[in-house]
Amino acid sequence: MNRRTVFILAAIGGSGLLLYLLSGVLLPFVAGLLVAYFLDPVANRLERMGCSRTLATSAITLSFFVLVGTAAALLLPLLQGQVMGLVAKAPAVIAAFREQAEPLLERLQATLTEEQVARLRDAAGSYAGEAARLLGSLIGRVMSGGAAFFQILSLLVITPLVSFYLLRDWDRIVTRFDELMPRDIAPVVRVQMGEIDRTIAAWVRGQATVCVLLGAWYGIGLTLIGLEFGLGVGFLTGLISFVPYFGMGLGLMVALGIAFAQFTGVVPFALVVGVFAAGQVVDAYLLTPRLVGEKVGLHPVWVIFALLAGGALFGFTGVLLAVPVAAVIGVLVRYAIVRYRESSYYQGGGGSR
Repeated sequence: MNRRTVFILAAIGGSGLLLYLLSGVLLPFVAGLLVAYFLDPVANRLERMGCSRTLATSAITLSFFVLVGTAAALLLPLLQGQVMGLVAKAPAVIAAFREQAEPLLERLQATLTEEQVARLRDAAGSYAGEAARLLGSLIGRVMSGGAAFFQILSLLVITPLVSFYLLRDWDRIVTRFDELMPRDIAPVVRVQMGEIDRTIAAWVRGQATVCVLLGAWYGIGLTLIGLEFGLGVGFLTGLISFVPYFGMGLGLMVALGIAFAQFTGVVPFALVVGVFAAGQVVDAYLLTPRLVGEKVGLHPVWVIFALLAGGALFGFTGVLLAVPVAAVIGVLVRYAIVRYRESSYYQGGGGSR
């Protein structure tokens, strides 16, 4: 292993350690970086039309955050009311499930011994207690020490500033990094960075658009069929649809639970399932192929693992960074595999060395 490789690995390890140590204050900077990356194509287009970079950046940043703020001011009170109503409705939903499940439990108890029934009760109590403990711990971590207020304040104040300066200086930053690269490996690095940029752009920009469109579809569809809290459930389902299968599955289960407590008969359940099924069909055959692309190279299992690992290591900041980092690792792994297959070790000529 030569000195350059050691230096690169040390730099990567040091950067990872620094990110871990500073994870508590990185959220507004990561959010600003993602916003700048998302809006960079718009700034480039305005610049090609003759607008200065500073003016284009100012107009885009101001328009984006005004739009987001307006949408939040209009939707958040409504969503908050629906979420609080759903929480208040939860006991009634649980009671309805219990009422419907009692005959099944009685038949189950008739086929089991008392010892087996006791074991099932103990296991259920243990899992319920563990779930409650984890939920309480999560809420405590989020709300303790005023951290939530500080993070929200930092997002509102720091994120727009970071977005503006990064968006304004984006091309300059890229050029500076290019100038600092060793000249002999610069062409290879440029090719791989271009592939990374295409992968991240297809996933981040495309998936964000898909999530918003799916949230609107689910929210409007569930509201039209008369489901209580349908707008909140549908919109939140769309927002977490970037987690493959999990987002849609969780939203479907919540919607069916509400329908179970609200409606009687089969038709309302079929309509709920129909809204989600139609959303998945449109997503699979229209939205994702056109907006995300079919050659992103991020397998759903890899995305889920990256999100879980990022959340475990860095919290919400890690969730934001998970997919871009996973895209970088995926591109580098594919490049390493190509180089390995071209090497004498794979061809059979270097095994004895």
